[in-house]
Amino acid sequence: MRSRQHPVVTRIAMLCLAASAACATAAFADQPVIGLITKTDTNPFFVKMKQGAEGAAQKDGAKLLTAAGKFDGDNASQVTAIENMMTAGAKAILITPSDTKAIVPSIKKARDAGVMVVALDTPTDPQSATDALFATDNFKAGILIGEYAKKALGSKPAKIATLDLAPGVSVGVLRHNGFLQGMGVKDGDPSVVCSQDTRGDQAKGQTAMENCLQKAPDINVVYTINEPAAAGAYRALKAAGKDKDVMIVSIDGGCEGVRNVKAGQIAATSQQYPLKMAALGVEAGVDYAKSGKKVNGYHDTGVTLITDKPMSGVDSKDTGYGLANCWGGN
Repeated sequence: MRSRQHPVVTRIAMLCLAASAACATAAFADQPVIGLITKTDTNPFFVKMKQGAEGAAQKDGAKLLTAAGKFDGDNASQVTAIENMMTAGAKAILITPSDTKAIVPSIKKARDAGVMVVALDTPTDPQSATDALFATDNFKAGILIGEYAKKALGSKPAKIATLDLAPGVSVGVLRHNGFLQGMGVKDGDPSVVCSQDTRGDQAKGQTAMENCLQKAPDINVVYTINEPAAAGAYRALKAAGKDKDVMIVSIDGGCEGVRNVKAGQIAATSQQYPLKMAALGVEAGVDYAKSGKKVNGYHDTGVTLITDKPMSGVDSKDTGYGLANCWGGN
């Protein structure tokens, strides 16, 4: 026999359901929306950055929107991503700018609309175009590997190849200039026998190294903007039978890069921490969404020289430490 529910009980149940739905809707509306825009979604550096942002967003109860350029230098995709995130109600946008100058008008538009914009890893040009910057001191990262290379060379005259990023990109300029300062030389110095752009790409790094070897076969130091470019340089050197005679130094300290240091392919690398950059950025965004208080200025997320062949007077950690902390922790 089918039981009949008391009408008062039914009404109470319906009110409870309605209240629950309203509460859920209100909770969703109050959920902070944070955007993350990286240069690409394939480079392991940015993959780890996205993981850091996802973890922090989950911990802080935020909704994370993500986007990336199709390639390093793809400004148009980043402009579109900013517009889409503003439309979606993002209160804060975290960005690693591909074109540090061209993105500035889009960032200004977002900030004028009340969105807090934080640069990660790469400062805009000018740096003041964003509310804050969470990044490695890229100039210091360059200095560390430059000082290391100079010490490791000893009395040998330097014959340097620089495998750079791309013209005018601040992170590339800072790393390049820091390396040269650490080596004790300036752009135009005769010891810099070759300079090529790689966009941080392994295949382009290999081609650049091949070109440099044709121009100056007696190269003995190679600076690379990052470890994919270093891997490409090593392939070219190995193919030419010069891998034992040329020292490669690099920047990033990613897991694969540290393994290449351990294998002897890279002599030393400056390790940075993208997971930490993104996590701190999300925390700042959530705080702004809840309190209206913006983060500002530069926040140094640290850099450590990683090598298994330490040099006196240059602070460093070994690859054991590097692997335990690659990309900011595994």
